[in-house]
Amino acid sequence: MSRAAGRTTSAWVRRVRADRVDEAADVLATEEPMEIRVVAVEGSEELERSLSVTMRTPGNDFELAVGFLYGEGILRGKSDLDRVAYCTSPDVAQEYNIVSVVLREGVCLDAAKLERHFYTTSSCGVCGKTSLDAVRSLAPAPIPPDGLTVRRSVIPSLPDRLRERQEVFSATGGLHAAGLFDADGRLDAVREDVGRHNAVDKVVGAMVLAGHVPLHDRLLAVSGRASFEIVQKAAVAGLPIVVAVGAPSSLAVDLAKAFGMTLVGFARGTGFNVYAGSHRIVDA
Repeated sequence: MSRAAGRTTSAWVRRVRADRVDEAADVLATEEPMEIRVVAVEGSEELERSLSVTMRTPGNDFELAVGFLYGEGILRGKSDLDRVAYCTSPDVAQEYNIVSVVLREGVCLDAAKLERHFYTTSSCGVCGKTSLDAVRSLAPAPIPPDGLTVRRSVIPSLPDRLRERQEVFSATGGLHAAGLFDADGRLDAVREDVGRHNAVDKVVGAMVLAGHVPLHDRLLAVSGRASFEIVQKAAVAGLPIVVAVGAPSSLAVDLAKAFGMTLVGFARGTGFNVYAGSHRIVDA
């Protein structure tokens, strides 16, 4: 296998079909680790802490780091940022990417909050109530109970509109996507990644860097299922509607109901299921 810089990697594969076996070049979605570090500035000193290592598809790395920190309540918006940069370290391999997010002077890094709120796997053992309470403490503003509504006919069209903009998926078939749409189903931004949660972090991070959060007037569509973590990130970003191609988890539904969000699953073909917040989907 030969590595290629960027989001895809080439490989030779043996293709086995019913009537033949041959070898050919194939294109794979690149997957590499990225470490996220945060730096708090106190006077003339910079206090750096490594927060997370995530397996991701290279590209939009700064958005990924910023979106991740925003979703964890460490960043409240663009005004908390001083800069974002790649950093190098002599004690790690070159392909191990490190992104350093430097907070503006005076913005504190709450280490206790980090320990309480990092729920990164489905096997973390955190009970539902504790998880919901943690998200409540992270969300900067409540989601308006009214405001954004979407026509019923728009919802099933979102997955196809999302797929049309998935450049790397078209080449590899191996990436998830997250997209932000307006009420009429126009796609504002899309990001791809091997991880569903990374794709959401990237697209939310892009909005944080542009100063466009909270996202009360947009809906989020994701190419896979709706996990608790996906809905958590949407809740913190102020997104009132989440649409998934796959199924939601039970805790994702609980979270959507607790925050007054609209959660849609199995959006495909001409239909979908509404698990919470059906008032935002209208017939007109």
